[in-house]
Amino acid sequence: MQATNTRENKMGTMPIGKLLFTMAIPMIISMLVQALYNIVDSAFVARISENALSAVSLAYPMQNFMIATATGTGVGVNALLSKSLGAKKFELANKTANISIFLAIANWLFFVLLGVTSINAFLSSQTDVLEIIDFGNTYLFICMMGSGGIFMQVAMERLLQGTGRTVYAMISQGIGAIINIVLDPILIFGLFGMPALGVAGAAYATIIGQICGACLALYFNAKKNTDIELNPRNMLPTADILKTIYRVAIPSILMISVGSIMMFFMNGILNSFTPTAIAVFGGYFKIQSFIFMPVFGLNNAMVPIIAFNYGARNKARIVQVSKLSILVAMGIMLLGFAAFQLIPHLLLAMFNASENMLAIGVPAFKTISFSFLAAGFCVVASAIFQAMGNGLYSLITSVTRQLVVLLPVAYILSLSGNLQLVWLSFPIAEVASVAACVFFLKKIYKKLDF
Repeated sequence: MQATNTRENKMGTMPIGKLLFTMAIPMIISMLVQALYNIVDSAFVARISENALSAVSLAYPMQNFMIATATGTGVGVNALLSKSLGAKKFELANKTANISIFLAIANWLFFVLLGVTSINAFLSSQTDVLEIIDFGNTYLFICMMGSGGIFMQVAMERLLQGTGRTVYAMISQGIGAIINIVLDPILIFGLFGMPALGVAGAAYATIIGQICGACLALYFNAKKNTDIELNPRNMLPTADILKTIYRVAIPSILMISVGSIMMFFMNGILNSFTPTAIAVFGGYFKIQSFIFMPVFGLNNAMVPIIAFNYGARNKARIVQVSKLSILVAMGIMLLGFAAFQLIPHLLLAMFNASENMLAIGVPAFKTISFSFLAAGFCVVASAIFQAMGNGLYSLITSVTRQLVVLLPVAYILSLSGNLQLVWLSFPIAEVASVAACVFFLKKIYKKLDF
């Protein structure tokens, strides 16, 4: 059935406060479930051994690179899709949606090739502990071979979000994560007659959950999304649309990938002290994702609203949703800061932390969490840049924080021989990120002259 686009989209008419929260709440719920899966996944792996947790932590930069590619491509697609709908260019919006399927398949094939050729070298460059390398090889190979699920899931959920159907995106992402959580103990420990697969079970649970989420999101787009029409014959990309998508997507992919580079080299710095520090760092990332996910959910709601109203040339709505998003994000991060300061022992206990891990982890959590006080503002600011087609600003901000400041400072502090000083690099880097975000926000709003 042909997509129907004659009705006025709510992103241009609904009051901003109501619009933002009705779109954001389903996304926040689904992303919290996703973050819970990340924590549960690592918590179960930690029951195998501390080396198993370290292996999954070492694998995370490559997983983050996959997520970066999927999410960054989705940001580029969403920006063009929402802007086209706002400008009432419905054929362009429909073509963009179909191209996203082609891009998901292409990304999956790229990572299959990368997985076949590079996993062992990637892990061996971070540690020389053979058991950790063996665990990591098993886990990461399965995740990369089955990564078609995450690429298709993200692509389909971004189409739902870009057209304002965030409840459907919540359902598909949430169910995929729940399936993963349920399968984790069954496949890792061999419950209900299943074989005990260890870290391989965690990987299989991950890809099965992603594939289920992808199938559900594809169904919702095909049957419930009346703003687009999915048609395999309309999937092949055109040069002009690809250029427009990747003008936003490439900076976004690089921005998120910067996190992979940072984690890769930070793991090397931490390994020079003890592999336990890598486990602490991995546990931190899993828990902090639970704090950051509501902000990312807020961003996912904000981006199509800004992109739509940018296409509709409505400056007042752009400014209003930006200010509201920043305030809410900073409030969320303040709660996260309080949790990391008050109950770090309980947070680490989820990973079966030894006394040594607690001795390293408690002061680490308290120190790193000072960066939360500014992080909410910076995360929303980066999303604002992307929504208005200025992904390069987001990239510069991210590179400044994680590569130009954080890693050099961490390395310099590591030369003291005091591991606890290394964690100071995180709040120091966040200060630099705030300065960059303020500069670019002032610059971008001066250009809103309509």
